Amino acid sequence: MNFAMVGLGRMGANIVRRLGQSGITCVVHDVSPEAIKALASEGFTPAADLKALAAALPTPRTVWIMVPAAVTDPTIAAVAEHLSPGDTIIDGGNSYYKNDVANSQKLAEKGINFVDVGTSGGVYGLERGYSLMIGGDGKTVASLDPIFKALAPGVESAERTPGRSGQVSQSEYGYLHCGPTGAGHFVKMVHNGIEYGMMAAFAEGLAIFDAANQMSPAYDLDISEITEVWRRGSVVASWLLDLTAQALHESKDLGEYSTEVSDSGEGRWTVQAALEAGIPAHVLSASLYSRFTSRGNDEFANRVLSAMRYKFGGHNEKPKGK
Repeated sequence: MNFAMVGLGRMGANIVRRLGQSGITCVVHDVSPEAIKALASEGFTPAADLKALAAALPTPRTVWIMVPAAVTDPTIAAVAEHLSPGDTIIDGGNSYYKNDVANSQKLAEKGINFVDVGTSGGVYGLERGYSLMIGGDGKTVASLDPIFKALAPGVESAERTPGRSGQVSQSEYGYLHCGPTGAGHFVKMVHNGIEYGMMAAFAEGLAIFDAANQMSPAYDLDISEITEVWRRGSVVASWLLDLTAQALHESKDLGEYSTEVSDSGEGRWTVQAALEAGIPAHVLSASLYSRFTSRGNDEFANRVLSAMRYKFGGHNEKPKGK
C-alpha cells in the first residue's frame, strides 16, 4: 500500500501508528518539522514537503489528509498538484459534506480519486481503533479496504447485536461505506450533533446533583460515585459516561476546566441540515445554543431582558459586584 499522511496532530499521528501495527508503512508530512521528526524516529518515512512526499511513493498513491477544517480545502489542492491520475486523496477530517462534492469534482478533472472519511475515536483511537464513516466511489473505497480494516476497532470490540448471525458485516468491524461522495462526512456530522446532545444531557443532569444540597430536603451527593455506579448496568452507560467518571475521579469539582465550551462546526451543520430537511431537532439545536451561552454570547440579550423588567416593573437588577 503506497500510503502517506499529511497532518500529524493527535489524530493523524496515531492513525499512522495504528496502521504501522498492521504492517502498513507510511510517508509522513506536517507543517511542523518536530512532528515529522517524531514519527521518523519511530521508523516512518519523513517528507519535508509535498513534492518529497509524492516522490517517495510509487503510483498509485493514497494520501490521507488530516488537518483542521479551515485549511483542508487548500491542503487538498496543494497535495493534488503533486499527484497523478489514478492516485487517491482521503479527507479524514471534520469537513463539510457539501465541500466534499466540490473537491471530488475538481480532483476528477485531474483523474484523481477522492474519498471522505468521517473519523471518530479521538485520542484513544490508537488503542481502541477508529469508527470510520466513508463516502466515495465504491470501487475506490473497496481498494482501500486494508487501510480501513486496520484502523477500525474490529468485530470483537462489541458483542454482536441480537439477531445478527452468519457472516460479519463491514459495519460490525467498525467501518462502513455509507454512500457516494460526502456521505461519510454527512454521517459523521450528524454523529457529532448527537454527541453534543448526549454531552449536554449528562452535564445538565450532573449540575442538578451539584445543586442538590441547596434543595429541600438537602442532599450532599457524591457525583463521582454516582457516575461510577451508572457505568455498571445503567441504561445511560456509555463511553462518554466512562470519560466523565474518569474526570470526576481526578477532580471532584472540575475546577481546572473552563466554563466556556467551543463548538467544532459540525453541530451547526447538523442543525442546518435539520432546517433544510424540515426535521425537528430540539435537543441537538438546544445543545448547540448552550455552547454559545457558555461563551457569554447571551450577555447583551440578558441585559435587554433586565432592562425591560426594570422599565415595566421597576425591578432594578444591578450588575454583580455593584
